[in-house]
Amino acid sequence: MIEPSLTARIERVYRDEHGRVVASLARRFGDLDIAEDAAGEALLVALERWPVDGVPANPGGWLTTTATRRAIDRIRRENQRDAKHQAAAMIIDPTPHEPAGAVDDDRLRLIFVCCHPALAPEARVALTLRLLGGLTVAEIARAFLVPETTMAQRITRAKAKIKAAHIPFRVPGAEDIADRRAAVLAVLYLVFNEGYLASGGADPIRADLTAEAIRLTRTVRELLPDDGEVAGLLALMLLTEARHRSRVAGGELVTLDEQDRSGWDRGLIDEGHALVREQLAAVSAGGPPPGRYQLLAAINAVHTDARDARDTDWNQIVRLYDQLQLVEPTAIVALNRAVALAEIDGPDVALAITDRLELAGYHAWHATRADLLRRLGRGDEARHEYDAAIAATENSAEIGYLTRRRDQLRPQPEA
Repeated sequence: MIEPSLTARIERVYRDEHGRVVASLARRFGDLDIAEDAAGEALLVALERWPVDGVPANPGGWLTTTATRRAIDRIRRENQRDAKHQAAAMIIDPTPHEPAGAVDDDRLRLIFVCCHPALAPEARVALTLRLLGGLTVAEIARAFLVPETTMAQRITRAKAKIKAAHIPFRVPGAEDIADRRAAVLAVLYLVFNEGYLASGGADPIRADLTAEAIRLTRTVRELLPDDGEVAGLLALMLLTEARHRSRVAGGELVTLDEQDRSGWDRGLIDEGHALVREQLAAVSAGGPPPGRYQLLAAINAVHTDARDARDTDWNQIVRLYDQLQLVEPTAIVALNRAVALAEIDGPDVALAITDRLELAGYHAWHATRADLLRRLGRGDEARHEYDAAIAATENSAEIGYLTRRRDQLRPQPEA
């Protein structure tokens, strides 16, 4: 029997390397199902071999090699399909492969495939999280607040559409990248968010996903160095990642106002602030107005500029949210603006705004209402909202924090 700790280590390595393995095989064989199935078979071989032989020095390379062999074996078994039989010969085919495109990066190439205009926006994100992030269908379904069967069908249809439309596994030409960049940035941001606060699983924070999202965003910035939104997204990720070490303590989520700011990564903060200043200078020089990611980055720059939570410039944050609402008039933005407004006009004003938002079932809405009600001394109502927030999230650290806050409320005496 395999030691549970070794099994956990193997599964962690596999999840960390999953995106790289699948992306490499997808480019080579041009088939997402083959790539994903071969990667899964490589994990089974690792669970059998590594407890005996030890974890290899280069586990990612081992998994890729094993998965490649499994994919070739599968294609050869299906020799009645001429196209796939020819693909099996690629291991000894001396002819050069198709040019990689504008970027020589398998994972970024796979993101551009997943973000093809032929796919629906929700399918693009789900497919990227499945193939590159290694998330289970259940985890992705929870992130999208849909049934698992619905998400499974969505991913299956997306892969079938890629195959039927013969979408090539390459980054589009440099002249086409800008046209698809909005979809790519949206996917990268959602991959980062899944790492920042995981929708499920044993780890409340997926550092592998946040690191991968940052790495890929840096690569996109190399492609589009003058694009303000690319720079804004990178700044947003850096300023958020800088707080990584202070976000969880004792298995509980630590809110921004309670975090130990001495543990923040000043190098990432300095880099993020420099990007924000660069974009502000471009706007002042007559460039286009800031977009969603630039404004979110600016909000995070204000937060990370304060060495103490009491020094936070909430007026500036509210003004930035006012601008963001013009760009992105969503209930989520209004909710975040209400949280900031509570620090200026009080929790009663913020609660009135929050109650008008149609976000029932969204855990952050319930958590916000719970906090505002607690601050107003309405303990029984706050306790009910804490229960609703706990029921609406699968993140263990967030559940720990919300449970503690709920249990700190004293029962109110009967009238």
